[in-house]
Amino acid sequence: MDLILPDAAWRHREGLATLAEALGAGPGAESGGARFVGGAVRDTLLGLDVADVDIATRHPPEEVLARLRAAAIRAVPTGLAHGTITAVLPDGPVEVTTLRRDVATDGRHAEVAFTDDWREDAARRDFTMNALYADPVTGRIDDYFDGLADLAAGRVRFIGSALQRIAEDHLRILRFFRFHARFGTAIDAEGLDACTARANDLMALSRERIASELLKLLVAPGAVTVIALMVERGILAAVLPEIDGAGADRLAALATREAAAGVAADPVRRLAALVPPGAAEPVGARLKLSNAHRKRLIAATAGSGDEGPQALAYRHGVEGAIDRLLLAGDDPAPVLGWTPPRLPIGGGALVARGLGRGPDVAAALRAVETRWIAEGFPDDQRVAAIADEVAGRDASSIASAASDSSGLA
Repeated sequence: MDLILPDAAWRHREGLATLAEALGAGPGAESGGARFVGGAVRDTLLGLDVADVDIATRHPPEEVLARLRAAAIRAVPTGLAHGTITAVLPDGPVEVTTLRRDVATDGRHAEVAFTDDWREDAARRDFTMNALYADPVTGRIDDYFDGLADLAAGRVRFIGSALQRIAEDHLRILRFFRFHARFGTAIDAEGLDACTARANDLMALSRERIASELLKLLVAPGAVTVIALMVERGILAAVLPEIDGAGADRLAALATREAAAGVAADPVRRLAALVPPGAAEPVGARLKLSNAHRKRLIAATAGSGDEGPQALAYRHGVEGAIDRLLLAGDDPAPVLGWTPPRLPIGGGALVARGLGRGPDVAAALRAVETRWIAEGFPDDQRVAAIADEVAGRDASSIASAASDSSGLA
């Protein structure tokens, strides 16, 4: 009995039925011209939300372009050499890719040839659970490599030889662990051994690709267990030698604190836990993180200080404070949902209290702010009193300095 793809909201996206019809999906003269493939099928079977929709088709890329244009669907040739056309629909883009087989691979890139054989296209994919196809009209699922059984068992399994799949694309090592952290319950021994044996292949990848996979892995449901396994197996040693068992322990502690505080897992914060103190800057640079992520990674490991959570959030932002507090083992509750106030006084108010414009006002304003923070951000009346004290003190100091200067003259 054929298994049918369950109905889901994404299957009713505006324009998707028109796209499927244009590509010859469903019964009729061109039966089997297009099928949903990959994550959309997998996640729907698991009852998960679907973000990206991919369609595989027998039609060559130029014919796909012609069919989409004839159906008045905007088509963007985003990866023509690899057979990928992006169909721009009202509810978002859909990637349409011609069936392919690998001609040559070097671990980073693949040279492909187009085919009309669905099984041949499935055979070049990474894991069995990602090689599930579904007819857009009937919903019938085609499974060429027992992906349904692996999905039900929570088993991430390479298609064919795990070593060969890794040789074709070294990033599959990290993808194996990321997918296991997201979907797995029973780890595939052959895949684990192959990833362990070929871990040094990661050195051939760009650091950006490694970072992208690692950051996704760090927020997967099983990240803590999987990272510990990766450390035990030496998976990251060649590219991130700083990550060790102590880092895995810090990650586990952070995940526990996040859950207790009701704070969502964050990839940069979790990376900060994983790397040892003092290593955030070189690791961020090696992974070629964005400037914003590098700064956050470094700041997260700076400690929570002794000013208190809200003072920390005022000076470094709520996100930065949450990072530091959780990593330091402190309670972030005082800053969750808290909006740091603005200092309710400016330099003009200090000038009106007798201070001359310039550096003295700036210094006095900083003194007011420091008192205001230390007292827990009191109301305007208290701030006015603090300003009176600071301005009176500074005005006396300025007058005294002027008198001393006059006497010396």
